[in-house]
Amino acid sequence: MFLILVAIATTGGLMFLLASLLIAANRKLYVPEDPRIDVVEGLLPAANCGACGVPGCRQFAEALVSGAAAPGQCTVSSDAGRARIARFLGVDVGAGEKRVARLACAGGFNVARNRARYEGIPTCGGAALVAGGGKSCSWGCLGLGDCDVACDFDAISMSAVGLPIVDEILCTACGDCVDACPKDLFSVHPISHRLWVACANPELGDDLLADCEVACTACGRCERDGPGLITIQAGLPVVDYGRHHATKVPIERCPTGAIVWLDPSGVAEKGPAATKIIRLGARPEAST
Repeated sequence: MFLILVAIATTGGLMFLLASLLIAANRKLYVPEDPRIDVVEGLLPAANCGACGVPGCRQFAEALVSGAAAPGQCTVSSDAGRARIARFLGVDVGAGEKRVARLACAGGFNVARNRARYEGIPTCGGAALVAGGGKSCSWGCLGLGDCDVACDFDAISMSAVGLPIVDEILCTACGDCVDACPKDLFSVHPISHRLWVACANPELGDDLLADCEVACTACGRCERDGPGLITIQAGLPVVDYGRHHATKVPIERCPTGAIVWLDPSGVAEKGPAATKIIRLGARPEAST
């Protein structure tokens, strides 16, 4: 019994000592938080989307109060909301170009064939686990809408031919669609990136067209028409957005329409040389 009492007393003493040390350290090291952070956080849209470049609105509020960020970097908030934050902090609104999600695929079921019919959990992630999903183009969109489900802002809808359509007004560049797509077809870009390569198939040659009528064949016409702006890398055109890219010239001679101009409504404008496809139903299976 005596030993038990000694053990209890020793443990209690150690706990008291450690608690005292923690209290003393907290008082010594405590850094008071700027009360403006709570106010600024309340003025933010509470989307916690990450479009501003930090994980959430609380962290962005801290950056605003410290001067490390400008209200204009919150592209989700309204003009009035950004102005209120700027007035409260006594700073300029600043600029922040809106960013949106872009899809590197135009192969809906009206232009791309399937090599197999997937039957299982109706998700892109589930389909991708079974031989890549059954689509003839193994890099293409599977069209089961994982991105649509993942988007908390209703910025993605599925088109009549099974392709995601991004609403630029509603998109917050949160990146949830990027994470949801098992084919890595989404990426987040500044809204000014209108010149866009709507294909992710790195293979070469016209044989690709048997699988998808709008695939990039790496013919090089866009590279020749946009010297310095576009280069063919690993079988696909790559746009140097650091250069002046507000031009439709590179899409003019694209024979498949794999490089497009995206207008604010989400419509992909193709060049006049692109094959005209009006089919809305499923593309016929290849003859044997």
